[in-house]
Amino acid sequence: MALHMIKKVPTPDEIRETHPMGAELVKIKTERDAEIRKVFTGESDKFLAIIGPCSADYEDSVLDYLCRLSKVQEKVKDKIIIIPRIYTNKPRTNGSGYKGMLHQPNPENKPDFIEGVKAIRKMHIKAIAETGLTAADEMLYTDNWPYLEDILSYVAIGARSVENQDHRLTASGIDVPVGMKNPTSGDYTVMLNSCVAAQASHTFMFSGYETKTDGNPLAHCILRGSLSKSGRSLSNYHYEDLKLLADMYDNYNLVNHACIVDANHNNSGKRWDEQPRIVNEIMMNRRYSESVCKLVKGVMIESYIEDGNQPIGGGCYGKSITDPCLGWEKSERLLLDMAEQL
Repeated sequence: MALHMIKKVPTPDEIRETHPMGAELVKIKTERDAEIRKVFTGESDKFLAIIGPCSADYEDSVLDYLCRLSKVQEKVKDKIIIIPRIYTNKPRTNGSGYKGMLHQPNPENKPDFIEGVKAIRKMHIKAIAETGLTAADEMLYTDNWPYLEDILSYVAIGARSVENQDHRLTASGIDVPVGMKNPTSGDYTVMLNSCVAAQASHTFMFSGYETKTDGNPLAHCILRGSLSKSGRSLSNYHYEDLKLLADMYDNYNLVNHACIVDANHNNSGKRWDEQPRIVNEIMMNRRYSESVCKLVKGVMIESYIEDGNQPIGGGCYGKSITDPCLGWEKSERLLLDMAEQL
């Protein structure tokens, strides 16, 4: 047998018992979730800033960054809801490189997923307690969701997972907004069909159970750019791209038409320092067109304490060990500039 079962993992309830959310933190999350939901249903005209490191790596620097974000949130709270990115699973195109906090090493330097889940919960709970901000994460593995469902306020489905049936079905049972990224091909229909599936009710097998979902009316699109046949980045954040998506939404049986624009990845061609310019163009397009304004509910920004990135073990505090990020001073200025434009 090539598939080797190493050990049985604890149930989500068992993990939550060892790292529980206290009543006060549950209240914070409930209130945050309600506020974020209103943005997607159109009851609130606040703008979302889903911002943070490409991948959450070291707890100390991540919490330092989030404490800085919380101070900015207080300044812009009338116009912007900041959702920090605490991305703990890192998709790797070729399987190599840092795979995220879930792959927490044990004393023998081998991945220990149980300790990884515990470390993730510990960091999220500490972040909520210290900052009052509940976070976003990418659902790379659907089986992880039950371990984190009481913590997260936003979930993203990546460009390489958006066509996967398990991700679509699991998203239909999530009660917070789930963003479906366009695939690397750039095909809008794949992304929109994923939203259709996520907004519908389903019965399927999940984690050893026959499961029924009610559908997630907060499932929506994320534009993140695409790749040409030769591997060249193609952007899709321009006015024409946003108008096209707004028009295409009208042809689908979807509620709560919404889009988040990712300012990095193939939209920037991985040029992290282009993110402020891209965000400013998006803000201008929202002012120019009512339909674009109603559609675009927020932006995603990859940001950390220091500009750029470094190799694992590079030694620079608060500098990404995966994709390059916008440094803190530029990030703070960008958030304040966004608020001024709203």
